[in-house]
Amino acid sequence: MRVLSFVPASILLASLMAAGSAEAASPFRAMAGAWVGGGTLSMQSGERERLRCRAVYDTDGSEQLRLNIRCASDSYNIDLSSDVAYRGGAISGQWSEASHNASGTIDGRASGDRIEAEARGQTFSAGLALTTRGNRQTISIRPAGTEITGVNLELSRR
Repeated sequence: MRVLSFVPASILLASLMAAGSAEAASPFRAMAGAWVGGGTLSMQSGERERLRCRAVYDTDGSEQLRLNIRCASDSYNIDLSSDVAYRGGAISGQWSEASHNASGTIDGRASGDRIEAEARGQTFSAGLALTTRGNRQTISIRPAGTEITGVNLELSRR
C-alpha cells in the first residue's frame, strides 16, 4: 500500500467543508448524519484509482463539527478524524489520520453553496473547491508538490 499523508488530509478537508449551504449561522447544520460516496484519485503518471468513502458527521447544529471518515482504493486506506469550528464565515480546525500517523490544520471560507479552503500538514498543502446542493456534495481537491494531481469526489446522504 502506498503511504502519502496529503491524501487523508485532502479527503478530510473535503468532507469537513461539505456543508449544505454556507448560512451566516453555520455551514455545519446540514451535515449531521451518515454520508457515502466516492470518486477518483488522479496521479502524475496518468493512473487513476477509484475511491470509496463513508463519513459520519456529529455537530452541535451550529459552530462545532466532529468528523470520522474512512476511504479506500486499491492502494490507499484512510482513517480520519477531525474537530472543526465555524465563526463569521471562516472555517478552521485540526485533523489527524490514524493509519498514516499524519495531522495538520484546516482553514477556509464559506459563501453561499461553495466552500474554498486549504489543508496543511508538515510536508504538503492541498486546495479545495466544494459545492453542496441538497443531499449531494461535489468536491475537487488539488494537492501541491505530490504525485497526486487531483481528487474528485461525490458524496450523498444515506
